[in-house]
Amino acid sequence: MITSCPASARPSVMARPTRTAPPVTRATLDRGVAPSEEEEREEPGPPLGVAADDAARRCTQPDERLTPNWENQPMIDLSGRSALVTGGSEGIGRSIVQHLAAAGANVVLTSRSAERAEEAARALDEESAGQVVGVACDVRDPAACDATVAGVVDRFGGLDILVNNAGLGVFKSIAEMSVEEWEVQIRTNLDGVFYTSRAAVPHLVAADDAWIVNIGSLASRNTFAGGVGYNASKFGLLGMTEAMMLDLRHEGVRVSIVMPGSVNTNFGLGNDRDWAIQPDDIGKAVLDLLAQPGRTLISRIEVRPSAPPKR
Repeated sequence: MITSCPASARPSVMARPTRTAPPVTRATLDRGVAPSEEEEREEPGPPLGVAADDAARRCTQPDERLTPNWENQPMIDLSGRSALVTGGSEGIGRSIVQHLAAAGANVVLTSRSAERAEEAARALDEESAGQVVGVACDVRDPAACDATVAGVVDRFGGLDILVNNAGLGVFKSIAEMSVEEWEVQIRTNLDGVFYTSRAAVPHLVAADDAWIVNIGSLASRNTFAGGVGYNASKFGLLGMTEAMMLDLRHEGVRVSIVMPGSVNTNFGLGNDRDWAIQPDDIGKAVLDLLAQPGRTLISRIEVRPSAPPKR
């Protein structure tokens, strides 16, 4: 904060310090809030009798007590924490696993294929501070979700972080979409989150500072032609996430949703789009959430490509 001073002690207009904007974060909050009057109001000037040069020095020097040292902020340390990431063998899920394990967390990742899960876990475990284990789980099966959560707790002694990432999309109009194609999206993108979260909640409540992070999409609130099934599942996921947040916020469990736009993966349009969000960007966004102090909950993060192709 820069304090005000009497006109006789102020430096020249050219030398006058200006306010600097705080660093821009990746997080887009649910609603913008204008700075409060306290943030905008300057403190009164120095008392009478203070030397002009001293007053000028006080004008130009920031108050170190109120100036955060961004460069020296420690990296989040997740040592001793355990996490479950569904759909963690490739794409966004794999990047999230990589970031969690690099920060020291012990992570169980799932895939419908045991071979893919184990292969991804072996590769990530070799480069990580925490342990990485891969298991097969079809999130459409509530019994499989129960067993997977129980396995995490048995192996690591508890569960601190759940990332519901498993998802799929079938992009057809309502006239073209079959009942089976509709059901597989709802069962994977919506039911799977419910089954896994429901199994995890008792263990998360028992943990210290627990999280559920659901990976949604900008399709959670932006419709598009051919998205009848995908939009329905992702709109539902956003609503379920916000209701879960209200259910659990006083139980020591913070719930948030990350909503990416076009991500450079094999999902949808392919992975040769340099302009698109990279999976690593979403992994970092999840760590940004987990690094928030206990008093703070960022309940939604919307992530967009900064410069997509013009239409």
